Amino acid sequence: MNFKQTLSAALVATALATLGTASAQTVRIGNQGDALSMDPHSLNESLQLSVTGNVYEPLVTRDKDLNLIPALATGWKQTSPTVWRFELRKGVQFHDGTPFTADDVLFSIARASGDGSDMRTYTNDIKEVRKIDSHTVEIETKAPFPILPAQLSFLYIMSKKWSEENQATRPVDRRKGVENAASFRANGTGPFRLRERQPNVKTSFVRNGNYWGKIEGNVVNVEYTPIGNDATRVAALLSGQVDVIEPVPVQDVARINAGGKAKVMQGPELRWIFLGMDQKRDELLYSNVKGKNPFKDKRVRQAFYQAIDINGIQKNVMRGAATPAALLIGPGVSGYDASIDKRLPYDVEAAKKLLADAGYPNGFEVGMNCPNDRYVNDSNVCQAVASNLARIGVKVNLQAETKGTYFPKILRRDTSFYLLGWSPSTYDAHNVLNAIIRCVDDKGAGQFNLGSYCNPKVDELTLKIASETDQAKRNAMIKEAYTIHSEDIGHLPLHQQALAWGVGNNVQLIQRADNQMPFRYMSVK
Repeated sequence: MNFKQTLSAALVATALATLGTASAQTVRIGNQGDALSMDPHSLNESLQLSVTGNVYEPLVTRDKDLNLIPALATGWKQTSPTVWRFELRKGVQFHDGTPFTADDVLFSIARASGDGSDMRTYTNDIKEVRKIDSHTVEIETKAPFPILPAQLSFLYIMSKKWSEENQATRPVDRRKGVENAASFRANGTGPFRLRERQPNVKTSFVRNGNYWGKIEGNVVNVEYTPIGNDATRVAALLSGQVDVIEPVPVQDVARINAGGKAKVMQGPELRWIFLGMDQKRDELLYSNVKGKNPFKDKRVRQAFYQAIDINGIQKNVMRGAATPAALLIGPGVSGYDASIDKRLPYDVEAAKKLLADAGYPNGFEVGMNCPNDRYVNDSNVCQAVASNLARIGVKVNLQAETKGTYFPKILRRDTSFYLLGWSPSTYDAHNVLNAIIRCVDDKGAGQFNLGSYCNPKVDELTLKIASETDQAKRNAMIKEAYTIHSEDIGHLPLHQQALAWGVGNNVQLIQRADNQMPFRYMSVK
């Protein structure tokens, strides 16, 4: 064990010891990773949005069943095909006592649209935001955009006054390692306040006594501790040092359920795991192929696809807790069409021939980036992919690392081949088209299309899909766009992963398919 690992283990042990003295109205959560910042616009990652979503709130949110419901907006309506009017909730205060007004909405949307923001795919269809009065705003879109309310459900509102006073008017830029007060402090309107932030050690929250809405659970304090080691995380749950863990390692589900002290809550997650490839550079950053980019050749991309034994990964790595996928969306997402969700066959010999036809009869070397603390068995999945590709002569130089360094790297596009997971926050096929598949621009389109796949026809369809109100026509265009992307081998889809939370018998909570964990619904028996 090196010094960093020793220090990390010591910090976790200290945090767990502290948790052991928690009161009866405290819920202690152990997660495999940490939220990288308290800034709600700095990283469009579900874990970070889940944590900060207890402190900050959007205009429109989701209930237990994922239905859209009012949050900081009490109502909304279209006043023209491109204009939405939002009536804001009155009497709401930020945690520092500052009243919530339309100025905060205008500021927050502008902040989320600006440099350094990781939330620009939520705002790139917005043309202008106007203040009508202190508690009414209008949002004008560039074209008719019927899913705007859903698009705003993860765009959290910050205090303009607090941000200005604390020199936090711009988001924390994870790509550049830039930090500001919003990294470590928070001032939202949500049901919980940030009490203490120790990055990668422990983050504490306390119930907001002045919250405008109803908090259904009885929890007063929440202690959130990152526990990266699977065995340590499970042991902490079974010993009672923590009350909730996420995720449960697939190999430990049966043991936890049989132990009698906790149960595993399982269900499908609206998250798809896939591989991306640099298709833009003329020469890959991390490869022994010089003077050209193998991934620009569809035959190479298809060879990689057909060399991956997805059923083997499902059985041996995921132990059945995954569903192989051919698209970057699946059941539960509006616009999904099962008729095109058909993978290319696993065929090593066909893959070898494709590589040879492309001019790589002996394969080549390529670097691969992968997190080891973000998705279920993420580094093991990457190791399995590397082993599969070795069968066709491709040597994968795998770099698996904590998401704290992984995300900044791939978001800078400092990668040739990478693994990523995506959960469409709008539960609509347009979200993936806009964020993952569209050609990259400087307004937020294709912000997570980190390999820069680009097909102008898909872009044209994506824009039409955004404004189409006839559902049948819209679904037909969605099907066409995803068919083109599949035929292009734009990305390499792997699987839809399953949720697995370990929950002590003393805790009640709800599990949503988007893997959000609202503290407001938690209770201690």
